Amino acid sequence: MAKKHFTVLENNPEVMNALAEKMGLSDELEFYDVYSLDEPDLLWHIPRPVYALLVIIPLTPAWRQDREAEDVALGDATSYYHGGPAGAGDEPVIWFKQTIGDACGSYGLLHCAINGAASKFILPGSTLEQLRNDAIPLAKDERAKMLYDNRAFEEAHRSAAGLGDTPEPPVGSGEHTGQHFVAYVKANGHLWELEGSRNGPLDRGELGTDDDVLSPKALELGLGRIIKLEMDSGGQDIRFSCIALASRAA
Repeated sequence: MAKKHFTVLENNPEVMNALAEKMGLSDELEFYDVYSLDEPDLLWHIPRPVYALLVIIPLTPAWRQDREAEDVALGDATSYYHGGPAGAGDEPVIWFKQTIGDACGSYGLLHCAINGAASKFILPGSTLEQLRNDAIPLAKDERAKMLYDNRAFEEAHRSAAGLGDTPEPPVGSGEHTGQHFVAYVKANGHLWELEGSRNGPLDRGELGTDDDVLSPKALELGLGRIIKLEMDSGGQDIRFSCIALASRAA
């Protein structure tokens, strides 16, 4: 059977706010464009704390090499799964292995919404609540299949796919191959890097009580780490697209 493919989503607030609303995240939260990582004058419009970052990053040779080494060390991430109700709720974050082609934007949104403090804003009876509750007791492959077969997840993605300014590429064309959606969330006092094409969730280190995911410490451990890898390798490709999930501005 051919692998299921979705239409690629743009990483911008209009698209991700619509997708979040469709899946059942409270309108008390919304996504904002991040125009700079270190210039306060370009960050003033984003309320703090920031609960999650959703980033598109090009797969440079330096980052590819780093990812491959980390994924070998990570193994199959079985330590994050309990495979049954007895251990449910113990894992630090809920992570989904991506098995749907070109759906990385929706996987990223899901990782942003169901982990950390943002999960407190999930509406009762929503798709997000169902997916989060259903995922907790499942092992990795069972969890991936549950999401693969979920019609509400697919319909939510489809509802957002027509938004944005970029013409849609043919489904399954591979036009966006090499660009990866990565979610950063703070959970249990640590910064987590969540991407469905990795071998599991990545603990990037401890954050202070006052650190959110847009704080200098979190940026150093997360997105800044990838930028530094590229610069230290002599590469010049430090492009990225970043949006931040935070409270709706008053």
